[in-house]
Amino acid sequence: MKISVIIPVYNAEKYVSQAVESALGLEEVTEIILVEDKSPDHSLQVCRKLASRYDRVKLFQHPDEKNHGASATRNLGIEKSTGDFIAFLDADDYYLSNRFDAERELFRNPEIDGVYGALGVHYYSEKAKEQYYPLFKNSLTTVYQKHDPEDVFPGLLNMRGSFGLFSIDALTVRKSSFKKMKTLFKPNLRLHEDTEFLFRLSYYLDLYPGIIDKAVAMRGVHENNRITKVDKNRTKPGVSRVILWNEVNNWAQNEKAVPENIKLHIERMLRSFEIANVPRLKKWTMIAKYLLTDYQSIRSGLYNINFRYTLVS
Repeated sequence: MKISVIIPVYNAEKYVSQAVESALGLEEVTEIILVEDKSPDHSLQVCRKLASRYDRVKLFQHPDEKNHGASATRNLGIEKSTGDFIAFLDADDYYLSNRFDAERELFRNPEIDGVYGALGVHYYSEKAKEQYYPLFKNSLTTVYQKHDPEDVFPGLLNMRGSFGLFSIDALTVRKSSFKKMKTLFKPNLRLHEDTEFLFRLSYYLDLYPGIIDKAVAMRGVHENNRITKVDKNRTKPGVSRVILWNEVNNWAQNEKAVPENIKLHIERMLRSFEIANVPRLKKWTMIAKYLLTDYQSIRSGLYNINFRYTLVS
């Protein structure tokens, strides 16, 4: 196996060395692609030192040397990669020694497009643990049981009950399989871009479970995690979810092969987050409207945990 590990680097001078060294310790990794995204800290200098020290580490920036976000940065990494397989790693996360144990066996089957595993949690400080433990706890981010590939897409969309989810850090994809997708990561998304990508990836590709009962990589949690921050111009964290589901809905409505029941489910998920993120009076007005026009939409929303939580806020 020849695996290219794509690491987008932004404001990660304290952590990127650990990420790189965790990947270097795995014999399947033939190259590590660092794409530095105009960090305000000293990440570029750290990346340069890593690239000069290790032959397998390659450093790139965007042609204009400006900040383009995680989506465009990962896309550039894929473009520059030379391996037969692609794995991703955030610059503040790291791999464990068993990261590719399942992949070695599963990818012997040429029909397997991708393999996913479980992600653990590591708190870099007590302050970070105090701040984010209610969100991440010490839980695995994983799919709770093994599923056939055709069940992954509806499962991630919350159509299969307690399906769970997997992180991009625990995903490995056959590079040639990306040809099945019209678009890779969408540069217009600055939050939840990996979630949107995984939705579409699981629709177009056959993804199989690898090690899902113990971690193959660790999410590094610190006080400045990008994913836990919300644009200051937004009044509620749920607004970013509306943007995510609106993007997913636009894609589904324009993808003719997506079954109508799935399109309807996606539209209802979007509605539930839209309703949850408007003022209380308008919220109940919208609920009354959908009670008259589409009762099942409201029922779908009411049984969505995020919607229930924000409905009473």
